[in-house]
Amino acid sequence: MNSPPSEDVQTRMEAAHDRAAKALGLTCTGPLAWGFQGVTLGRQAGDRWLRLSRSAKRNAGRQQGQGIVGASLLLPDAVPRPRLYEVHDWTDGEWAFESEVLDFVTQPVVSPERADLDRDPGLPDEWWADLRRALAVLAEAEGTKVTVRDGWIERAFPQFLGIPAPSKVERVTGHGDLHWGNLTAMPLALLDWERWGLVPYGYDAGLLHSNSLLVPDVADRVRLEFAPVLDTPAGRVGELAALAEMLQAVARGWYLDLAPRLLAQAEALTGVRPPVPAHSEVTA
Repeated sequence: MNSPPSEDVQTRMEAAHDRAAKALGLTCTGPLAWGFQGVTLGRQAGDRWLRLSRSAKRNAGRQQGQGIVGASLLLPDAVPRPRLYEVHDWTDGEWAFESEVLDFVTQPVVSPERADLDRDPGLPDEWWADLRRALAVLAEAEGTKVTVRDGWIERAFPQFLGIPAPSKVERVTGHGDLHWGNLTAMPLALLDWERWGLVPYGYDAGLLHSNSLLVPDVADRVRLEFAPVLDTPAGRVGELAALAEMLQAVARGWYLDLAPRLLAQAEALTGVRPPVPAHSEVTA
């Protein structure tokens, strides 16, 4: 889906991935799987998957109850996801590196090349029932991190939706990055648990719907499956938060083909045509 932004990043990350594999006693084979902007790198190691991420040294240290480790400790097995086996972290110069050994997922990702959909994947009714069940169980779990912060909502709603921020945001525990690149086909598994935590009610379903707008049949199916969530005042706030985040990404140069659909969906929900800023200064 992604590639490293420079040769220096590629060299640094590949060397760090090799270091993690050696420390963990793993032999990695197969293609490299790059995350956004080369921040993560994954590769198969037999029936395991070695995932590496980097951040600035000042951010070193895992926060208790957050990320992949927090998900492994706090979320029930009824939420389908790769199992975590081991971690190995270190710092090197200005960088902090975190690596995790997870199950290697054999079933295909629904959209391996992009977060949004450009075709109907033809998912069966059982898959949709499993997704509803997984998000319902997840919503009841303990979450510690506020993923979509109130301060961001206060700034983002006026800038990207053209409306005031809501006076109240109802929160539940959610995945926080529910797009088609983080979901597998049958059997369902939810991938990439870096952002999970307390999200606005309806945010996960709203984000999945926003990433489906280029394929109206799938977008309609998302709305049908999650109508009990999205068709509520609290759920609408969550959906608008997801749209604001997607429109922020548009302002940063992403999802350009999806942008007209996002603008139309936001206007349909609010009755206000959103502004289209040339660039984004709002950070989450």
